Amino acid sequence: MITDFIKYQAQTSPHPLGLEISHAKGSYIYDVENNAHLDFVAGVSATPLGHNHPKVIKAIKAQLDKYMHVMVYGEYAQKPAVELAKLLAKNLPKTLEQTYLTNSGTEAIEGALKLAKRATGRSEIISAKNAYHGNTMGAMSVMGYEERKQAFRPLLPNIKFIEFNNLEDLNQITSKTAGVILETIQGGAGFILPENNYLEAVRNRCNEVRTLLILDEIQPGFGRTGKLFGFEHYNCIPDILVTGKALGGGMPIGAFTAAKKLMSLLQDNPKLGHITTFGGHPVIAASALATLKEITGTALITETLEKEKLFRKLLIHPLIKEIRGKGLMLALIMKNADITNQLILKCKDQGLILFWLLFEPKAVRITPPLTISHQEIEKGCHTILSILNQIDT
Repeated sequence: MITDFIKYQAQTSPHPLGLEISHAKGSYIYDVENNAHLDFVAGVSATPLGHNHPKVIKAIKAQLDKYMHVMVYGEYAQKPAVELAKLLAKNLPKTLEQTYLTNSGTEAIEGALKLAKRATGRSEIISAKNAYHGNTMGAMSVMGYEERKQAFRPLLPNIKFIEFNNLEDLNQITSKTAGVILETIQGGAGFILPENNYLEAVRNRCNEVRTLLILDEIQPGFGRTGKLFGFEHYNCIPDILVTGKALGGGMPIGAFTAAKKLMSLLQDNPKLGHITTFGGHPVIAASALATLKEITGTALITETLEKEKLFRKLLIHPLIKEIRGKGLMLALIMKNADITNQLILKCKDQGLILFWLLFEPKAVRITPPLTISHQEIEKGCHTILSILNQIDT
């Protein structure tokens, strides 16, 4: 299968991990030889309830028996999508009342950027250095990492970059700015948390010049940080909220949410301001609805902070410089990139799945399912420490 994988399926890097998957359940992924791999990555934060959660599978199967795709987005009232949007509104501030469902986080970013331009009549977008918001052309344009986008220029014009957590840079947000787009917690940069009331200051500056604030919660959203949404930690409510990954419970989804008055601008002048064929797909929406109900209806969110404490307690080693992040969105920062590479690859051979971050070569991603048990955390941390003890620096 690996030979065919390399031959027929387009690759994203020269050296894919190449694990041959048989099945997955709970916190484990099984290869074709039935070896169990403890998952500390959760599909890059996309499977918050672990693999094959029974309530999610039940919802998917029930919807499959009713109907799948019946019409392009926004024309028919389909219960899974309607109920999902309604439950999102119930769990968000009142100003975030209407949701547009998309196929992916990056498509939701595109919609959010368009909405900011449509609402303000301005063209300038401000993003952050080392930001990552997706890989389509608009999302790539607001990526703050030139090495990853230089081969694809020209990209969108009128994009400016500020330094995350730099309060002086906020003066660059002016009456020419349509929108400021930020990750609530910078992901690819190394799980950088906002400091010194930074997001609150951004919010205030946007209010001053009537600029829309877009917060990208594609990674921190849906319980991963100990709140349903990361922005709840920082006294900052965005004008447009972008979500994805975990919302689908393992199925592909994205969404952008704003006030109804804002979202209505995509209906007219021009009509069909943002369209999609498969956004809000009933099977995917059913999966997302079951996932959101489970996250909001159980103690998973509060348990996340207790699990963070356990990780921080156990993962103490001379080769680990620091642990960044919040909740179960954690990154081990190693002494150098070589240690990071050795740890991830050797853990793979020992049945523990870790992964890299996009722009910080010293970082090791730890974003397990929210459902991971304390025993599984202890088991995985033991493997990490054991391998670190074997690494010769």
